[in-house]
Amino acid sequence: MKSIEQLNFNNSFACLPEIFFSEHQPVPLQDDFLIHFNPVVAELLGLDAREAERKDFLDIFTTKKLFAGFKPVAACYAGHQFGQFVPRLGDGRAILLGQIRDEETRPWDLQLKGSGPTLYSRGSDGRAVLRSSIREYLCSAAMHGLQIPTTHALFLSGSREEVYREQIEPGAMLLRVAPSHIRFGSFEYYFYSQRFDELKLLFDYVIEHYYPHLLQAPNPARSFLNEVIDSTAKLIARWQAVGFAHGVMNTDNMSIHGITLDYGPFGFVEQYDPDFICNHSDFHGRYAFDKQPEIGLFNLSCLAQALLPVLHEDADEAVSLAKKALAGYQDLFVKYYDELMAEKLGMKCYQPDDQQLIKSLFSLMETDHVDYSLMFRYLSIAELDTVAQKCRDLFIDRPAFDAWYELYRERLAQDYDLQDKASLARRSDQMKQVNPKYILRNYMAEIAIRKAQDEDDYSEIENLMTILSAPFDEHEAFEHYAGHPPEWAQNIEVSCSS
Repeated sequence: MKSIEQLNFNNSFACLPEIFFSEHQPVPLQDDFLIHFNPVVAELLGLDAREAERKDFLDIFTTKKLFAGFKPVAACYAGHQFGQFVPRLGDGRAILLGQIRDEETRPWDLQLKGSGPTLYSRGSDGRAVLRSSIREYLCSAAMHGLQIPTTHALFLSGSREEVYREQIEPGAMLLRVAPSHIRFGSFEYYFYSQRFDELKLLFDYVIEHYYPHLLQAPNPARSFLNEVIDSTAKLIARWQAVGFAHGVMNTDNMSIHGITLDYGPFGFVEQYDPDFICNHSDFHGRYAFDKQPEIGLFNLSCLAQALLPVLHEDADEAVSLAKKALAGYQDLFVKYYDELMAEKLGMKCYQPDDQQLIKSLFSLMETDHVDYSLMFRYLSIAELDTVAQKCRDLFIDRPAFDAWYELYRERLAQDYDLQDKASLARRSDQMKQVNPKYILRNYMAEIAIRKAQDEDDYSEIENLMTILSAPFDEHEAFEHYAGHPPEWAQNIEVSCSS
């Protein structure tokens, strides 16, 4: 593990022409202090966790103290927001400090979020509030714990500086870590402004630095598009399987790396509702939970269109290649999702007849408002009699559940000896590795936020990081977070400002 100075800094993105970014020096918050440091992310970077104990740790990463490895820039991009194209967006409250390569030469962006206004702030202050910063910090750790590709956050800092949103709130910053922060909208910016030379330059940069195995491909752009389609289908299948709703699947919030990017009004499905809308600002339900797979295809279509100039020099052939690539998305998504659901139900492999069993379960869960995560965790219990009782108690129409459960037992009998405790124990162990005991329910984040804002008490962040970093483990000391949410949680609303 290395000190900050020993990290291999190389800001290749800042070596591109200035049309790709604008240079900005972050504006540190007044009277800032370190709230939490994530040693799991430090390990990803090859950074010694003891570096967080340095007196100048926060000063370095908020640029109060000059550091030779940084060349701060804010990236420019466009995007389709709620289906409408916006020609220029960009990093309005985030600044890329630099890039490093870890021990395995994997690239990592270090991006400071809440770092002040940039050229792309559109009149805003470029700040982040403590509330939204806590939510992103916790959720990025939760997604990593759930084994879902995501951006990370190395640390969260707070301050006494006031920031105005709907009300006055304390300002905060977090250091976001990702392979890169290049988005679908990054390509859209140059396509729609007809800057095709710059589009080609961006594409070449992406292939060289993030997809070097495609350099010798017959058509690198086609191979790149196919890989992004595959990784995006796999990502959204994982979202659906765990019950995660992103909330703002704009193309500027979609990563070329197939990772979860930008945590705003996210939410995990609690009482199962396929129409679940986690974003209070999403008045028409564009980004409802069950719409995410089709929005994924829409966003990939936007990316494919932006890549047309590099897909083929002949326009008609480029369109044909894009359509062929996109045609594979649905089958990929269904394949990944079916495999995940088979794992969640304890089946050794998915069979076509399993679709009806899964659909009928979800229909019952929707009708009776059954808690999504609790249902699948209870199904993971080793003793089938206990499974039947614990799950049955979640339903109002218990005879309907009994009928479904009998079919489920028959399906399990195809893969396991139901009279053999060792066989059922193996099933249970496998299911508990894919059905989390803990998810980041909104009320859990809300408790951490209220304690931080009202009492200057940040201990709940540490408690939640413990269980969210290992959500499949028992954590008996935090058993109270594994059950139904309290009634007051139903009144929590999150929007794009969250």
